[in-house]
Formats: sequence, C-alpha cells, structure tokens
Amino acid sequence: MSHEDCIFCKIIDQELPSAKVYEDEHVYAFLDLSQVTKGHTLVIPKTHTKDIYNTSDDVAAELFARVPKIARAIKETYKPDGINLLNNNEKAAGQAVFHYHIHILPRYGTADGFQPSWVTHEDDYTQQDLQQIAAEINKHI
Repeated sequence: MSHEDCIFCKIIDQELPSAKVYEDEHVYAFLDLSQVTKGHTLVIPKTHTKDIYNTSDDVAAELFARVPKIARAIKETYKPDGINLLNNNEKAAGQAVFHYHIHILPRYGTADGFQPSWVTHEDDYTQQDLQQIAAEINKHI
C-alpha cells in the first residue's frame, strides 16, 4: 500500500474526518471508529510506516513518548479500571490498516467488550530452553 492509499495518512492530511484526541508535529491520536470500549484511541506516527519492523528508532521514540500522556488523559477522563495497549503487526496478527498504530483500550470490568486471551505454555519450556530462545533472538539485535 502506498502512502497515497493509506486511510490513516488521509486522516492526518484531513482528507478524511476523525475525532482527534491529540496532535503534535510527530504524532496523531484519534478515536477508533469501532470504540471497542469508550475512549478507545489510536496513536499513530505522522511518518507513514507499515509496521513495527519498518518503524525507525526515531519514529518509535516520538510515538511511544506520547502514549503515556494520552493514556493518562483517558484515565483522568473516564476512570477506567485499567488500560490495554495493543499493536498488531502483519495480517496474521490481525493488522488491518498497514500504517503502524497503537490501540489504547480503556477497560471497564471483565464484560466491557474486549476479551484478550491466550494459552500459556510455561510447562513446555525448561529454563535451558528459555535461555536458548533468548540467545537466538539476541543474535539478531
């Protein structure tokens, strides 16, 4: 997808409407149309970048520096019980818009419409296995 076809770039350029929560020279934050929970906000870099793998350290630093400020504002406004931060990368992980973005999902109890779940496998890995996995990842950092 090119920058010209990106729905989030069009929102930044005000070619498409959004409910803006925050904006500065590096970051744009707006309400997700789905509103999985009240205050569900997307935080995006103004620099078009497809996913976490293609995001430069500088763009990431600017983006992640704004997330706590926006999360605190949501917490102050709606008093959620907690907040989930969510990011999907690539289609297999559920990424639907290929402009890097972070979801801030306020949580209002267990029946608020968002039900993250996963199956843990801690019994499948020994400490030696975990050390090997960590070493393999570390080789590529």
